[in-house]
Amino acid sequence: MSKKRVLLIDDESGFTNIMRLSLPAYEVGVENNPLHAVETARKFKPDIVFLDVIMPDIDGGTVAAQLKEVPELSKVPVIFLTAIVSGAEAKSKQAIGGYEFLAKPVGRDQIIDCIKKHLGP
Repeated sequence: MSKKRVLLIDDESGFTNIMRLSLPAYEVGVENNPLHAVETARKFKPDIVFLDVIMPDIDGGTVAAQLKEVPELSKVPVIFLTAIVSGAEAKSKQAIGGYEFLAKPVGRDQIIDCIKKHLGP
């Protein structure tokens, strides 16, 4: 059975490197330049995308909308990662702009739980 494909789009390379190393059960792709996010997603063909909200040059909401416009990516779950809400606030809210989100700092277990919720064990 092939590994589930997880794409991390975040301008913080330290975060994406740690998460990639923390998720050995998954095939993890990384894009640190949000301007290349859609191209990377097309090539990588993720099963799920974790997307930072606040990035230079282009925000996560715009990237998410661009991903949804690509037919082969339109059904891929996109989960926002954001520091603009606290973990406590995240528990009381369901979505930002219609997208589920996790509050930063986010841990490995939260990411794995989210993957399993959307893709199964």
